[in-house]
Amino acid sequence: MVTSSWTFEAVQSLVALAKEGVPASVISLKLKRSVVEVRAKLNDLGIVPPTEA
Repeated sequence: MVTSSWTFEAVQSLVALAKEGVPASVISLKLKRSVVEVRAKLNDLGIVPPTEA
């Protein structure tokens, strides 16, 4: 599966949303990416995604 690359701005948004406690499913909608992509990138960055409500 080929995914689009993450821009610096997208990564900054991802990190900010995760630190605010926004669930991966909501982050995926905001960033227009799949939940799998969001979780994978958070994992790459060593960030534990917030739990789903």
